[in-house]
Amino acid sequence: MGVTEQFCQILAAITADSIPPAALEAARGLLLDGIAVALAGSLETAPAIIADHIRSFGGAEHATAFNFGFKTSTVGAAYLNGASMHVLDYEPMWNPPTHALSTTLPAVLAIGESLGAGGKEMLVALVKGIEAHGRLRVASRQYEPRGLVFHPPGVAGPIGSAVAASHLLGLGSDQLRNAIGIAASRAGALIANIGTMTKCTHCGNAVAAGLDAALLASRGMNANPDIIEATNGLADAFFAKDWDPRALTTGDAPLRILDPGYAIKLFPSQFATHFVILAALDARERIPAPETISAVEIVGPVMPYVDRPRPSSGLDAKFSFQYAAASALLDGTVDIDTFTNERCGRSDMSAMLSKVSFVQSPDIPATLDRMWVETKIRLDGGSLVKGKCVRPPGSWGSPISRQEHLVKVRDCMRRVLNENNTENLVAVIQEFDHLTHQDIHALMRTMGGFQ
Repeated sequence: MGVTEQFCQILAAITADSIPPAALEAARGLLLDGIAVALAGSLETAPAIIADHIRSFGGAEHATAFNFGFKTSTVGAAYLNGASMHVLDYEPMWNPPTHALSTTLPAVLAIGESLGAGGKEMLVALVKGIEAHGRLRVASRQYEPRGLVFHPPGVAGPIGSAVAASHLLGLGSDQLRNAIGIAASRAGALIANIGTMTKCTHCGNAVAAGLDAALLASRGMNANPDIIEATNGLADAFFAKDWDPRALTTGDAPLRILDPGYAIKLFPSQFATHFVILAALDARERIPAPETISAVEIVGPVMPYVDRPRPSSGLDAKFSFQYAAASALLDGTVDIDTFTNERCGRSDMSAMLSKVSFVQSPDIPATLDRMWVETKIRLDGGSLVKGKCVRPPGSWGSPISRQEHLVKVRDCMRRVLNENNTENLVAVIQEFDHLTHQDIHALMRTMGGFQ
């Protein structure tokens, strides 16, 4: 039995009866976070462009476009909602680094709405899609961001989406092999587009491509059934030569949604910048005023793609260690409004950025679960103030409470919904596995912005 076949048999064996309650609870937390972030993200420019683009096609109205007041095809809705869920870079982070939620959840919601699925099976589909995505990332052995050639959600995302959608479509393991085979031919996303509007389409395209692959497989389209291990297949194209197939074929491994689990982002930016933000905020408590700062040195791991001393836009700033430190020191808080073009272009930000340097140390681990960052801030009088972050709250080994998570969720939702709809949505999502398809239809109307 080959790697792809074993992988598919393991995934097909995951059912509502086999998933532990803790996994469903984790899936509800992810659902809540993903929907909140997608609603807030729908206000950004890139999703608005995509919404106009998709709406111009016309066609079937099978699934809801969050906050845009229209329905479209399942694939179109997954594409748009995936982009909205990713554009803020605010959805949960995984280890190895990737975006497993925005490449899976939009497919689950779109096809689940179209098929009239119940909440519990949709949560099971989400767990399975995340499991597939996570195993592929472990198999790739690409734990350090600096070692990446392709943006991970563009590679693993279509596969995770195809697995999730295949569950709701009722595909068996043989059809699942075809769905994964089709999805694998849609894989890939270029890291050079990080910091632009196009980055959000990496997740939008991935989740749409995987859903489309599952739909095609359900109609009988075939693909190489051994696409992962085949010569010139997925592993040859995207993984290191020493990739680890055991991550895909071990049947008794704990579910990835539980072990190692995920990190809830408390800032809307690339995850490593959270270390910088927290280290800067730590130091800021002992600084008289931002105007007294003469120089800022950030000491962190070797991560060239977040070395952006002069970000050109709010999106670009989400991937700048220098901007993360400057914004935290200037404003004392970092939120969605920190990463607007207007804030990025203000004179005080330009002045502070001119004082910030980033030292990349090979002695600091470059994996998200082991790295740390220190800020060294020189004041006008010559004194030195230091701040450090070893592990951001919400990440592995540093969980946050449900109430702390709800602060983020409510802030995101209230940018789109009134308080009553926000509280109703929060309450309903936390009972998602008990929802009927009628309940989900009502939920979608609220999220869609229908009057």
